[in-house]
Amino acid sequence: MTPEPLALYIHWPFCLSRCPYCDFNAHVRETIPQTRFRDALRRELAWEAARLGPRPLRSIFFGGGTPSLMEPETVALLLEDARRLFVPVPGMEVTLEANPTSVETGRLAVLRDAGVNRISIGIQSLEPEPLAMLGRRHSVDQAIAALETARRLFPRVSFDLIYARPGQSLDAWRRELRRALSLAADHLSLYQLTIEPGTKFEALHRSGGIVLPEDELAAALYEATQEEAARFGLLAYEISNYARPGAESRHNLQYWRYGDYAGIGPGAHGRVTLGGRLIATRRHRAPEPWAERVERDGHGSTEETVLGQKEKAQEMLLMGLRLAEGVSGERFFARTGQTLTSCLDPDTLRQALEESYVLWRDGRLIATAEGRKRLDALLPLIVI
Repeated sequence: MTPEPLALYIHWPFCLSRCPYCDFNAHVRETIPQTRFRDALRRELAWEAARLGPRPLRSIFFGGGTPSLMEPETVALLLEDARRLFVPVPGMEVTLEANPTSVETGRLAVLRDAGVNRISIGIQSLEPEPLAMLGRRHSVDQAIAALETARRLFPRVSFDLIYARPGQSLDAWRRELRRALSLAADHLSLYQLTIEPGTKFEALHRSGGIVLPEDELAAALYEATQEEAARFGLLAYEISNYARPGAESRHNLQYWRYGDYAGIGPGAHGRVTLGGRLIATRRHRAPEPWAERVERDGHGSTEETVLGQKEKAQEMLLMGLRLAEGVSGERFFARTGQTLTSCLDPDTLRQALEESYVLWRDGRLIATAEGRKRLDALLPLIVI
């Protein structure tokens, strides 16, 4: 039997500066050891491919950190390796995250020539003051120029914005979002600002230095986001992601649908099927110790765990209920060995159905628009 297609995540851990809201595995270095990390990524990719075998490859995603700081030769060599070691499916999606500084925008054409066919740009705001507050190094003009360049070069373009920022009004967000949508191609990621542990914003929030919108305003901002995006033909296929039909991120859908994905690079994690068992993998977070492990052992793994039925069921529900399409009962059983209803608290499920927070449709459990607004509170209660 042909195994399901795989997704591949490649983590580049370096940034020019640390954004105050970011809790990703990102590191600032005065000089980036490009050759060392290129060689280490290629070696770890070869090690992972050797144990997974020549599986079909659906997508590749270069994340970070700031992958557009990678030398284009590194991107080209990793893509060449991946195509040789796996079996690319027709139309394989290759996404790279980029920031809209002038230096990185200047690399976009070379990255396209290296094999990238989808670009995701971290813009975060189209207003000067919020850009400064969010610690971004680009201007509004640079953001617009980067988008225009990307749309000329790539068949598929996405960009990120952050809303529900301190002091942001509903009218101001609608104006900013309409401007963004007028520049959009086929995909947008629109995230509510959250305070993550260990970030600079956490300390500021704790001391009252920044105050997020109250829950009522945050809900109104979320509803406005859906309305404005839909007006431009971009539909919410996941809580924070909007796309024209057919333009959804295939790589991220692999996560949310609970498919296999391999993760290489510092801090990368994965879910891969080996010997009929689903394995959760994790690499060492710190870049230099990760590279030392790869140079010594061929990989930077720090943890590999066989997931049991309960863990698989919980993860698949937590991921899948974020999607507008919900969770397929048939696929759920195939992936976890359990029925959907056996993994749900019956009392909470009944109440959620009565309140129209979830519904059953064609064998799928789907969180409604109202349910997705409350998903963070609902999930711990409904999933056994």
